[in-house]
Amino acid sequence: MVATKKLLLIALTFAIAGIIVGLGISTSLNLGSMASSEQPTISKESIDLLSKVDQAMAEVVAAVKPAVVNISSIHTIKSPVIQHPFFNDPLFRQFFGEAFGGLEKPREYKQSSLGSGVIVENNGYILTNNHVVKDADEIKIRLSDKREFKGKVIGTDPKTDLAIIRIEAHNLPVIKIGDSGKMKVGETVLAIGNPFGLNQTVTSGIVSAVGRADVGITDYEDFIQTDAAINPGNSGGALVNVRGELIGINTAIYSTSGGYQGVGFAIPSDLAKVVMNSLIKSGKVVRGWLGVSIQPVTPEIAKQFGLKEIKGALIGDVTENGPAEKAGIHRGDVIIEYDGKEVTDPTALRNMVAGTAPHQRVSIKILREGKFKTVNSAIGEVPVSSPKMSKVYDNLFSGIQVEDITPEMKKRLNIPQRIVGVVITDVAAGSPAESMFGHYDVILEINKNKIGSLKDYEKVLSKIKPDEDILLLIYRGGSTIYITIPAR
Repeated sequence: MVATKKLLLIALTFAIAGIIVGLGISTSLNLGSMASSEQPTISKESIDLLSKVDQAMAEVVAAVKPAVVNISSIHTIKSPVIQHPFFNDPLFRQFFGEAFGGLEKPREYKQSSLGSGVIVENNGYILTNNHVVKDADEIKIRLSDKREFKGKVIGTDPKTDLAIIRIEAHNLPVIKIGDSGKMKVGETVLAIGNPFGLNQTVTSGIVSAVGRADVGITDYEDFIQTDAAINPGNSGGALVNVRGELIGINTAIYSTSGGYQGVGFAIPSDLAKVVMNSLIKSGKVVRGWLGVSIQPVTPEIAKQFGLKEIKGALIGDVTENGPAEKAGIHRGDVIIEYDGKEVTDPTALRNMVAGTAPHQRVSIKILREGKFKTVNSAIGEVPVSSPKMSKVYDNLFSGIQVEDITPEMKKRLNIPQRIVGVVITDVAAGSPAESMFGHYDVILEINKNKIGSLKDYEKVLSKIKPDEDILLLIYRGGSTIYITIPAR
């Protein structure tokens, strides 16, 4: 009886153990099944879709890259003569000798810079930024196939920061120029160039904005803004759409660090094409001219002139015998449309007029005293500006050209409001002061006479003799310094 009970207990124990083991196995299998069912998967449809996008982008890049080149330019820099006035004092030299005379000899050194360019014609014409090749003594072009050529500047346009250079080569790959006017915010774009000398670098992004103006980079601004990474060396490179068409020339970035921060600017292809064709054809840019002074339409002006919307360009003045006056446009008119296109602001009108060929007739819709009117005007050519110096001086300042500092110039050149003087805009080769000045130095004093305007400048210089030393106070690179021009 006792033995039987023991056997029953053992059997029951094994049965329970079996059930537990069975449950354990079953539980383990169920957990494994649950884990397996929650594992993320990528559907074939998604893979196929993304693969097609990748393939499409790769094809665009492959089609465009051969037309983007690396530009290396070499500049000769002459260090200015910076002296204290007493360095030229005879008594000072008597005690300290002529060793200080070495300071009067400007030093020269070579400076190289990198940029990018886009082949626009198969016989060697390349479009790039003016600042990439400005004042270059030597230009070297490197193609995507590693071939290298010497580049020659055909023409430049500082007002848009564009330039055309040419190499002696034929049957080159050419980029197709697209219609930048059709680009919409949010469209995908690719930036191709040579940032930091890294050849054929491609970045992607979207069009962040169009029609950006008042950025302070060039005189004629109508930028495409993009978040495609643009860095030093990208200047002059291509901004292309998904069809592989050039829709912009990468030009500048907005940055507080000097590097990419998500805001880049490209000159739209519509503007670049007009400048490019003019430079190739004649080596210069011929712009249209209407002969009006314009200003923005503010909410107050809109109210006074009966405008329902705050847009257009208000005529502040009309040039005598200019195209606008001959067409019957008056001071106080508000231009609403130009050649069938809406005028949103003065910058838009300025760019439209500049892009119109001289002698072409256009229709202009204006608002005058609350009523709309359409006039037809023949567009003129921008008059050749008068020399910036009214006189040529027979002294150490011969060959120097200056002009008054305008508010727009202060903004563009980042000149502080406290700085008053005249800005140097050109220095003739071989002039006595060639090695001492740079473009956009600001002259504050001449021989301790304060210079507040071009009139002051001319008055002081007219009294300086050919063999007379000149002491200057100038503003350069964020600070003021004294410079002497010793008589030769």
